[in-house]
Amino acid sequence: MSKLVWDAAGKKLYETGVNKGVLYPMAAGGAYPLGVAWNGLTSVSESPSGAEANPVYANNVKYLNIISAEEFGASIGAYTYPDEFAVCDGSANIAPGISIGQQPRKSFGLAYCTAIGNDEDGIDHGYKIHLIYGAMAAPSEKGYSTIAESPEAIEMSWELTTTPVIVPGFKPTASLVIDSTKTDPDKLAALELILYGTTGVDPRLPLPDEIASIVNGAGPSALAMSTIVPADAATAIAVGSSIVITFNNKILKEAITLMSAAGVVVPVSKTWDAAGKVLTVKPVSNLSAATVYLTALIGVSDIYGQTLANVAKKFTTA
Repeated sequence: MSKLVWDAAGKKLYETGVNKGVLYPMAAGGAYPLGVAWNGLTSVSESPSGAEANPVYANNVKYLNIISAEEFGASIGAYTYPDEFAVCDGSANIAPGISIGQQPRKSFGLAYCTAIGNDEDGIDHGYKIHLIYGAMAAPSEKGYSTIAESPEAIEMSWELTTTPVIVPGFKPTASLVIDSTKTDPDKLAALELILYGTTGVDPRLPLPDEIASIVNGAGPSALAMSTIVPADAATAIAVGSSIVITFNNKILKEAITLMSAAGVVVPVSKTWDAAGKVLTVKPVSNLSAATVYLTALIGVSDIYGQTLANVAKKFTTA
């Protein structure tokens, strides 16, 4: 073990600021499929509670401490909030531009960043991405006052309680922190594509086990189509056949289309397997006989923000 050194150059770290707030309303099944930017976010104060020692005595002495469960809470300060937060704050629209309060509140997730600074790089040393899961906002006070000679914007605030999510191998948690100075840059970039979205791919909040798999694994494979049935240029295909397409990664979005070689789009139904990698495209009615059809693989993107180059595969019916 080397000798301890205090206050070495570059080791005087601190944390400051809050920015890049993102709201993720919770959907059915506990997923957070769509994020929206939270403009005007001024503060997030994390306030864990619980984890209190409950002493147990035996033989007239302190025998042990039993620690109570820990709860994660927070408070948010902001000058405004996204429209999507209204349902999280107990509001509902009864007509365009008309809202009412005291309605059921919706759970949500939240992401925000803080800066990591040191004595050499200042606040450009790095950053932390903070994620909060299963949050519920309590009713908040809004104070309105007359506009004086020095107008001030109203700052709103909300108290949050949380419900933890499952983390395999660990106790459930409602908070997760990603440190840019300790995370592989390529894997961090993959995570940020998921959290913040990219062209054609909506932002979403991944659960802790997915984040761990990205960081601990080799990183996502480049998106590719593994197989397609019927195969490209196949002939004598039954007119009642479905098209089954398998991808190597879980797919987030697609606009796959079946059409005749003449450009007539075929009405179809689409079904994904549980893993989100195998798509079955079933024509609503039988295809025409002795006709060339094209399966246009367009608009395909995976959960890691990767896109597949547009391509068409053809087959001919019997």
